Amino acid sequence: MAVNKEPILKRCRYLGISPMVMGISKESNRNPGANNRKKLSEYGMQLKEKQKLKFIYGVLEKPFEHYFEIAEKMEGKTGDNLITILESRLDNIVYRMGLSLTRREARQLVTHRHFTVNGKRVNIPSYRVKVGDVIALYEGSRSSEKFKAVVEQTAGRVVPLWLEPNKTDFAAKVVRMPVPEDLDYETQTHLIVELYSK
Repeated sequence: MAVNKEPILKRCRYLGISPMVMGISKESNRNPGANNRKKLSEYGMQLKEKQKLKFIYGVLEKPFEHYFEIAEKMEGKTGDNLITILESRLDNIVYRMGLSLTRREARQLVTHRHFTVNGKRVNIPSYRVKVGDVIALYEGSRSSEKFKAVVEQTAGRVVPLWLEPNKTDFAAKVVRMPVPEDLDYETQTHLIVELYSK
C-alpha cells in the first residue's frame, strides 16, 4: 500500500491550508502559501486544488479519479458531489466524530477494526456511508485508554451538522449527506472539474 510520508506542515504551507484542517494544532509561523512567489498558471491553480483535496483526505491519484467519475454521473454539480463522496468516507467520519486526532490516524484505526457501521465491524477506510448509517466505536475498544485520551483532546472539535453525535456510546448517525457549506476549509472544486474536463 502506498503511504504519503511528506512532512505535513511543509505540504500545508505549499497548498495554502491551515494545519488545523489536518487535525494538527501546531500553526505554521509563516503565512500559508507565502513562499509561492511565482504566479501560477491556470493549469497550476487547477492542479494545486486537486492536490489540496487529495492531501486533506489522504486519497491517491487512482481512487481520486474514480471518485471524480462517480461524481460526474451523480445528479447535481460535479464539484459538490466530489466533496460529498470524500466527506462520506468512513475514515473522515471517524475524524469528524473526534475519535482520532488526524485523518491518517483515523485510517489506521479503521483498518485495525475499531469501528462498526450499523453494528458490523468495518475495516475499509474508504467505505462510503449512507444517510441513516450509525458509526460507532467497537464495544471492545471503548475501555481503551487511547480512545479516552483522544476524546479528551478533541473535546473542542465541532461535529458537523450532518452527523448526530451520541457521546455516551462513542457513536454518530448520518442524518444527511455532507455539502460543501459544511467544510472547515475553503475549496474551489470548479477548478478540479475544469482540470478533468480537458
